[in-house]
Amino acid sequence: MMTSRVALLVEAAGHLRRTGEAIAAAEGQTQARWQVLSVTSDRPMTVSQAARRLGVTRQAVQRVANELVEEGLLAPEPNRDHRTSPLLRLTAAGKEKLDRLTERAEVFHEQITSALGPDQAGQAADALHTLLGVLRQREDGRSGR
Repeated sequence: MMTSRVALLVEAAGHLRRTGEAIAAAEGQTQARWQVLSVTSDRPMTVSQAARRLGVTRQAVQRVANELVEEGLLAPEPNRDHRTSPLLRLTAAGKEKLDRLTERAEVFHEQITSALGPDQAGQAADALHTLLGVLRQREDGRSGR
């Protein structure tokens, strides 16, 4: 029984990834680039900090960050805590790009919420929050954190 539920989550995640890629492509981006723009929108952070927050490798974020800096969507700034790890800051152009991506995503999110209805959407969100908490706790215990 639980195996089939996990399979449904994996299938849903696949659909969400493909939809995210399509939304990103409409703005000339990839989902990976969108994620790095999004994670650095809260506050400037190092590549390592962004990688930890996204749950991916530092190398993957570094490659994407280099592209975003070249494109003028991110800008490196000095990091007083670590000379060789600059902070990545979203530029005005990066914020505009992220805003457009977010607007496109909100249309999709509204479609999902409308199809589920507010009660079922809320229950799904609550269940996913609980699931993520369990998974994070398990991962933290395994890694010795």
